[in-house]
Amino acid sequence: MSSPARYFSTRGQTRGIGFREAVLMGLATDGGLLLPEGLPQVSSCLGSWRALPYPRLACEVMRPFVGGALPEATFADLVERSYRRFAHPDVCPVVPAGPVHILELFHGPTLAFKDIALQFLGNLFELILAESGASLNLLGATSGDTGSAAIAGVRGKARISIFIMHPHGRVSPIQERQMTTVLDGNVHNVAVQGTFDDGQRVLKEIFNDLPFKEQYRLGAVNSVNWVRVLAQVVYYFHAAFRLQERTGCEAVQVCVPTGNFGDIFAGYVAKRMGAPISRLVLATNENDILARFFAAGEYCRGTVHQTTSPSMDIQVASNFERYLYYRVGGDAQKLCDLMAGFARTGSLRVSGADPAFAAASASTEETAAAIRTWYRTYGYLLDPHTAVGIAVAQRFLRQGEPTVCLATAHPAKFPAAIRDALGGEDAARHPDIDGLMHLPTRCAVLPAAKDAVQDFIRKTLA
Repeated sequence: MSSPARYFSTRGQTRGIGFREAVLMGLATDGGLLLPEGLPQVSSCLGSWRALPYPRLACEVMRPFVGGALPEATFADLVERSYRRFAHPDVCPVVPAGPVHILELFHGPTLAFKDIALQFLGNLFELILAESGASLNLLGATSGDTGSAAIAGVRGKARISIFIMHPHGRVSPIQERQMTTVLDGNVHNVAVQGTFDDGQRVLKEIFNDLPFKEQYRLGAVNSVNWVRVLAQVVYYFHAAFRLQERTGCEAVQVCVPTGNFGDIFAGYVAKRMGAPISRLVLATNENDILARFFAAGEYCRGTVHQTTSPSMDIQVASNFERYLYYRVGGDAQKLCDLMAGFARTGSLRVSGADPAFAAASASTEETAAAIRTWYRTYGYLLDPHTAVGIAVAQRFLRQGEPTVCLATAHPAKFPAAIRDALGGEDAARHPDIDGLMHLPTRCAVLPAAKDAVQDFIRKTLA
């Protein structure tokens, strides 16, 4: 068995956490986010990894972060089972579309990129709990796709209950139905009266209530859980390898539409490990707090704008703290001071630029234009989140270096946005989506308040 993998908190007070404990902990007990004690350098492995099928590649990339916590055969079987429900044999294929390539991350059971991590995390939770005899109550906040993917990952699993908060009336009708039509006894949906940021705030407040967290055995499925990020690291290697095979390039540029910074942080980890990625292009919609930070160094909270890409309608990106820890040189006290200042004033500033990133935002009009152009000119239908990425990626294309843009969801999840962009044409359909519209639903509507959600959890579990 290999040596143990250890984790620590960005806030500096929680250290020496093993992989299994990190899986169940989610948010660190000091309020920070877990990171591995070291990132493996894998440049010497790239040649042998390049031709591996996706599940085998996932084993190789993730194994150093698991260490001796799971036997190799057990871990390999768990990874292989996690990708059986994906509709494409390559799990996440890379397809050419005009001047870019597109990494399709929507072939899982809920048609969104979150499936890639949450199918794995659900199986991992089940394995650890079965071996320990313990139980776990998962709490998550979603801006759209995390909730349905998390529910699909754990519905019906023994020893697990899941509570998912979404912003009432602020996710697409299909995203809402993917969550609320799941009536398994271990699944509980909550619509909070506010924005996603309100739900995320309630989530962190509850996890920081350590007696409540311990009494009700709370775990996290949001990307505050390190395993969510880890599983997403894999497809950055996968995409780069596919483009190297296809184009003979030395490195690729990756454009990532992001709101909560978890997906692009996984790309940052892959790049630091040695993945052949030249630069990460961060794309946001009008909720551009992240784009403004990478352009000017100021992370300043604004008003949440409702857009046609609702999963990105976020002003406070929960995974940004992980990146900020590296940006300040691993100085936990400096990180704590910056986060305390942000909590107090809604703003923080970091000097200097990071050449690993380029960033920009795309308006709703630019997003719709990208959907029209890619459909009518290149015959490829984009969902509105992917279209944000495409609209931004066009500004950063490089001669002689391919750009791949992450497609985060199937367009059928956002038919209204597609119809509006295409002048009424109903081009976005999927049989799994069509079957949802007449199913019964179950959901509680609550104030966006810690006490209200805690009371709901208490009564439900009682």
